Parts: sequence; structure tokens; C-alpha cells
Amino acid sequence: MKIIRYRAADETIAYAALGADGSARAIEGDPFGEHRLTDEVVEVGELLAPIDPTQIIGIGLNYKRHAVESGMTPPDYPVVFHKTLNTVQAPGAPIVLPKGVHCEKTDYECELAVVIGIDCKDVPRERALEVVYGYTCANDVSARDWQLDKGGGQWSRGKSFDTFCPLGPVLVTSDEIPDPNALQIRTELNGDIVQDWNTDDMIFDVPALIEFLSAGTTLLAGTVILTGTPHGVGMASVPPRWLHAGDVVTVSVVGIGDLRNPVVQES
Repeated sequence: MKIIRYRAADETIAYAALGADGSARAIEGDPFGEHRLTDEVVEVGELLAPIDPTQIIGIGLNYKRHAVESGMTPPDYPVVFHKTLNTVQAPGAPIVLPKGVHCEKTDYECELAVVIGIDCKDVPRERALEVVYGYTCANDVSARDWQLDKGGGQWSRGKSFDTFCPLGPVLVTSDEIPDPNALQIRTELNGDIVQDWNTDDMIFDVPALIEFLSAGTTLLAGTVILTGTPHGVGMASVPPRWLHAGDVVTVSVVGIGDLRNPVVQES
């Protein structure tokens, strides 16, 4: 099932299942709890990120070729950071370069986002995919100057400005993606393909990440795990290709869809 989240005409936030013909049927209840798919066809208003996360956990340097282009040794354990909840942005809505701080080296990162469906802890690898509700596209927008130079060595600073985590356009339930490590993933910047690879290049695959992150730690339902980005980021381009106002970034994952966001400068 492909789930969308939207703001209806009466300003309420609702969920619906997207059909192959583009129609949307209402979902009653909480998709993470008691709910049912109805036959009611609804008019979708403003499309929102398909999930309102309880937390966002990022994984760095998780693709082999991306580690090489970054000039870093592939890690022995997953590199973990957090993005704050204010970063979530809807499909089609702008990535906003903040005026309060100078982000002169802002980068794109296409990522497969894993959405945890139940509270879970100490999940063994062989059962890891059982706790996954579904998957969506993510853009882990990163201000490299604040991530690497001005953030005190803490990645979260450069990755947690408002709008720096677009998600969408849909949440695809896990039954439709039996193997999350066999998906083509791509970024287009102003129509140019800048990243185009496969999730099978992950150093730590999705089950390994869930096992690692849940060890001794409760992952709440609604946790979003950003699983890393393949090679081709703007930082590694020659010359570097940073995001600027007027750009349009599209993240695509086969089987999920296209997450498109313009870039604007905060006025």
C-alpha cells in the first residue's frame, strides 16, 4: 500500500491510500495503530510528508563508493547522528537556506528512509524487517560548512536547519518492498543526474542498522532511519556543486516515487 498524508480542505490532517490510477481512498484511524482502509475516495489537498516522525536517526558514510569519494575509511560500526524534527519538509515544499546563519556549502543527499512501525528493542538481524512499517524517499540536506567546519565536529548542527529533511512523496508499506537493499536510488539537480546507484552498496544493510540501533535502545514507532547516501554528492564534485536559490532537487527511489523540492533563500 502507498500511503499519503495530507491537509484536507477543513485543515484537518488525514491519511489516504494512493491507487494506481492516482485516486486516493481514505484511511480511518492511526496508520500506526487501529485503522482501516475505506472505499471513500477523497480529494487530496496540500500533500505533507507521509509521516510525522517521533525521531530521525541518520547514518553517515554507509555506501562504499561514497566513503571513497569522501576520502574516509569505511567505518567498523554505523556512524550515527540525529536530525531534529523541525527539519521535516513536505514534497514540493521548499528547502530553505537560512538567513540567520550563512550556509554557503549546502549539499543534497538522496536516501532510503526506513520507518519503524512498532516500539522495539534488541531486535535480532533475522527479525529486523518485521518491525519495519514501510519506506519513503528522503533528502538529507546538509550544510557542509556547519557539519564539518563550524559545528564543533558534531554533524547534527549542519543537518538540522529548518526544512533540511524532505520526506515523501508516499510511504510504501514493507510488504511491497521485500528487499530494501535492492533498490535503484537517484538524485537529479536541475534535471542533471548527479547520483544514480543502488542500495545494495550499503556497508551496513537495513537489517544490520536496525539490529545496531535497537541494541539496548527502544526505537519508537514512527522512528525514521536515514540509511545513508551513495556517491555523487555536491561536496565531492569538481568543482563542488552546492545548492543555491532557484535550484530544484529530485530524489527518486524505484518503487516509491519522486521527491521534488525547490531551493529558496530565506527572506
